[in-house]
Amino acid sequence: TNPGFVVRITQAGLDYAHQQGIAMLEKQLAQLKLPDISGDSRVGRVGKVRYELSRLRLRDFHLPYSRITPISNVGLQVSISNAFAELDGDWRVKFFFFRDHGSFDLKVENVYTKISLRLGSDATGKPTVSTSDCSTRISKVRVLFSGKLGWLYNLFHSVIESRFRKILEDKVCDIVDKSVQNDLQTYIRTLPVTARIDAKTGIDYSLVAAPRATAQSLDADLKGEFYSLAHRSTVPFSPLPLAFPSDHDRMVYFGASSYFFNTAGIAYHEAGALVFEITEDMISKDVGFRLETSTFSAFIPQLEEMYPNMPMKFRLSTPTAPFLTIGPGGISLKPIVDAQAYVILPDSSLAPLFLLSLTANVSAVINVRSGRIVGSLDVGRIRLSLKDSAVGTFQVRTIQSLMNILTSSTLLPRLNARLDEGFPLPLPDRIQLSNILVRFHQNFLLLGADVHFQPR
Repeated sequence: TNPGFVVRITQAGLDYAHQQGIAMLEKQLAQLKLPDISGDSRVGRVGKVRYELSRLRLRDFHLPYSRITPISNVGLQVSISNAFAELDGDWRVKFFFFRDHGSFDLKVENVYTKISLRLGSDATGKPTVSTSDCSTRISKVRVLFSGKLGWLYNLFHSVIESRFRKILEDKVCDIVDKSVQNDLQTYIRTLPVTARIDAKTGIDYSLVAAPRATAQSLDADLKGEFYSLAHRSTVPFSPLPLAFPSDHDRMVYFGASSYFFNTAGIAYHEAGALVFEITEDMISKDVGFRLETSTFSAFIPQLEEMYPNMPMKFRLSTPTAPFLTIGPGGISLKPIVDAQAYVILPDSSLAPLFLLSLTANVSAVINVRSGRIVGSLDVGRIRLSLKDSAVGTFQVRTIQSLMNILTSSTLLPRLNARLDEGFPLPLPDRIQLSNILVRFHQNFLLLGADVHFQPR
């Protein structure tokens, strides 16, 4: 199934996410708890040295060099090199009648860790991440004991360093596993699978396949489909494939297909949200006329005879869901709108006057603000045709200018006010977008942005 919406995280975006993850991992490693160590070290045929190391305190753990790499058809690989740590503690030793104690410092250098992350999705379409492999190698451990009996410390020096190396190598990967499971997995699951837009509609952002790594990016294919909250029906057409350009200047790109936008039209149409009423109180005084029969009777004389000086009302609706196209020149649509005119009788009931069909070329301007797709419409000259009339026939061209004024001054501002509220992009928690790019391609809109993570 082709996606209706695609998210691409470029190498720059992965690098930024990696920086945030490494900073978190570094903090967790610095809180590493190490067990007390004790044992015997045999000294040739002379005897055994009994040693105990306790109150081990990790002072810091630094990860100065690391990188993240997307591995095609596999996932992500994180490589950490030249990491180092320092810790201290207390020691006690017994060798025949010699007894001594004191403190020690331990320096761990040249820590190398390789982490492989497996990416997937669960039954609800939410992304998943897990550690498929982790290995740590420490090439240098140095223990510095305080005290005067240097020859005695050397008897168990190498044993202590070897045990520390093994413990730390295991502990690092344990921390990595827990960090991926508890922190990274929890965070990426804040990516919304469904986003409620208003009381009538929502957007389905569930994954249609597991995220896939390429040599230069990480791509996620989303369903990208609007739906009516009251009744979700099958969309009568399928999304076309999106030919993403090889543009990697931004950290993240969003590809919103024409399918994505056209399902919005279907959802709002099915939800009954594409019905608008124009009444006298909605018309600006600057328009220069009142919405009443006396205004229209200049063009439809029989109105004055049937309903003299009575208020009117228009109900605008779409007989079918509007359908738009996206091309290199932008977004365009040619909606058909039915405009039913009524007279408001003294008892507040409505009597139908005439039904017009309105068509016009409409273009859209799209932008991104506060993590939402926002837009506005620009309508060209409206063309009218008469579909039905209860007041006899008349030349619709005579009221052309009046209908142009009504739609441009009343209907269009209401539509643009709704579009200015926008529709949410699929973003996990605490992500802010900047440096926005908007490009139009065949069958899809490309949005690019840089990312800023706002910590709590």
